Amino acid sequence: MKVIASTRTLQGTGASRRLRIAGQTPGIIYGGTAAPVSITLDHNALYHALKKEAFHASILDMDLDGKVEKVLLRDFQIHAYKQLVLHADFQRVDPTKNVHVKVPLHFINADVSPAVKLSAAVISHVLVDLDITCLPADLPEFITVDLTNLEAGQSLHVSSLTLPKGVTAVVHGDDATVAIAVVPRGAIVAEVPAK
Repeated sequence: MKVIASTRTLQGTGASRRLRIAGQTPGIIYGGTAAPVSITLDHNALYHALKKEAFHASILDMDLDGKVEKVLLRDFQIHAYKQLVLHADFQRVDPTKNVHVKVPLHFINADVSPAVKLSAAVISHVLVDLDITCLPADLPEFITVDLTNLEAGQSLHVSSLTLPKGVTAVVHGDDATVAIAVVPRGAIVAEVPAK
């Protein structure tokens, strides 16, 4: 994805307020060997890009005054009750060094799993994103979690996920639970008649 920005020279609260009134969003690019650069971005373009899942977990092409750099969105601030992006932080990406990013999880095949089909279980998604580390070229847009074999009462853990090539999960402490199948109280389970 491409992001267009321009260098910002004026600093401070007043300058940032004037930028926001003019339909711009202040931001910063940091990291790498170059010094941090204050930037401005078009507010509407940034606001709509932030609604896309891929914008948060992919390498972006930042066009800064005609020069393109590879960056990652690291942080952004939104106004408490207005539809207004207050600030955005981007980090430069070195293609030879691993990046540490949160990537969204996409759950598939819950409706065909034995937990749902046979036991009328409810599958709870404990995690919605996963901390990973990989080279920028290997960064996935999302990680697919296949629930086909999940039985009632079972849980799925990070260690049982199939990660793309070159991607390593960053797990703090025990093997984290990704999803769990729970049969609600009072649910009638379909029994197989005895032969």
